[in-house]
Amino acid sequence: MIEKGNMTDAEYIAVLEKELRKRDKKIDKLEVENECLRKDNHIFLEALILSKHKIFGASSERTECEDQQSFFNEAEQEYAEKTEEPVKKDVKGYVRKSAKTKRDEIIKNIETEVITCAIPENEQICPRCGSKMKVVGKKYVREEVELIPAKLVVKKYYSNTYGCKKCEKKNMPVFLHGFVPAPVLPHSLASASTAAWVIYQKYVNAVPLYRQEKDWERLGYSLSRTTMANWIIRCSEDYFSKFVERLKTEMLKEKILHCDETYVKVLKERNVSSESKQYMWVYRTGKHSDRQIVIYDYNKSRSGDVPKAFLGDYDGYLHTDGYSGYNKLNKVTHCNCLAHVRRKFHEAIIVDSEDSIAKTARDFCDKLFAIESELDKLTTEERFKERLTQEKPVFEAFWSWAEKVAPTVLPKTQLGKAFEYAFKRREYLGNYFKNGDCAISNNAAENAIRPFTVGRKNWLFSDTPRGAKASAAIYSIVETAKANGLDVFKYFELLLTVLPSMEFLTNPDILEELMPWNISVQKICKAT
Repeated sequence: MIEKGNMTDAEYIAVLEKELRKRDKKIDKLEVENECLRKDNHIFLEALILSKHKIFGASSERTECEDQQSFFNEAEQEYAEKTEEPVKKDVKGYVRKSAKTKRDEIIKNIETEVITCAIPENEQICPRCGSKMKVVGKKYVREEVELIPAKLVVKKYYSNTYGCKKCEKKNMPVFLHGFVPAPVLPHSLASASTAAWVIYQKYVNAVPLYRQEKDWERLGYSLSRTTMANWIIRCSEDYFSKFVERLKTEMLKEKILHCDETYVKVLKERNVSSESKQYMWVYRTGKHSDRQIVIYDYNKSRSGDVPKAFLGDYDGYLHTDGYSGYNKLNKVTHCNCLAHVRRKFHEAIIVDSEDSIAKTARDFCDKLFAIESELDKLTTEERFKERLTQEKPVFEAFWSWAEKVAPTVLPKTQLGKAFEYAFKRREYLGNYFKNGDCAISNNAAENAIRPFTVGRKNWLFSDTPRGAKASAAIYSIVETAKANGLDVFKYFELLLTVLPSMEFLTNPDILEELMPWNISVQKICKAT
């Protein structure tokens, strides 16, 4: 309290007013600081909730209550007449299920062996009259699937030598030798099947070499992980890398491509720090392409120069996740991913389940994806037209709505970040309307790179760049085989059987005979 002292009333009042103004300014300042702290606390709390969800929550981004109608849908709901149950009546009127059961579907491709359980001949005596009994029928009891463990066989190759006796008498001997297929790896015990199995186990089933080592030992073969690693690298360098180069040539002829990247740790990479990450890039053709091709490319950098060097003068449509490094590709038509935009708004809902703005934004995305799924089986031209008719109005409505509500959202919150992410990519998000074979998202590339991220969990790192490049070539063939409906093991076995004897280095065009879409390859390696 300020004492009046010798001040006049006017002076005292002036001092009090001055003090009050100081306090008002201080209060205003504290209120501003408090509001800033409240906003920061809200942002940090959102980050904490999102972080906990990523660690402990469900990874699915599916919309909750899928049966609920979004605000886009009409009040009227479609009504489907009750479908008939898959049953039929026998002659006596009893109702029974269709003979084709789920069990039949599960075992339809497995070889069947009939086991007949009989009574020993000396016991086939009628217990009533003692007469010899005869088979009058059989009763089905059960079926089961039996595992016949794998076994190893050592194959020793001999080549017959043929001589001409007539020429030998003239001291002009002539000899011919039987044709021997070229070995997978010279001076090695590797066969096409054993090398293919090692590759299949590691790159399809994600079984590390040290675990495979125990399996081979159980079969009686002391096959070390070092030997298996050498097989993988040598097969990749001698055969698969050249094969992938051919796949790349075919891929760059396509008009639609997808691209994505993920980190990989390579211990003995030169000129990088021990803390740095290296990257596995993946490129693949579009969903509607006649030739499905997936190619992995290892590089120690995440710079945009990497895809620029890989794609060269490619000038088609490139689908990506919006990473700024792709902007260095100035010849392509960029198509960004709406699934990533949706994911950002989904994260905003995670931190605030009552946020109606975030839900509305997600509903816009869901509506576009729902329409897109209905257009999937149309022709390119039909899909192009229907997108403009059905999707374009929804797409434009989203941006019109977003321009109005985005300014009301705090910029550093999850919702604010979602709007910022979307607006930064606005120019490229709508480019998929330009071509009926373009995609609304980059999910094709994400799905192609997922097997690598799963396998990475089982070995954590690659030891050398050679190993990483070998893995890139092998993953390319694995995912390309899958995309073309091939049995991956059969395909690697075919490649390792045929390639060693082919002159593909001097005549690369003969590799066309082994491309996954080749009719003969489809017949031999078709997945069951």
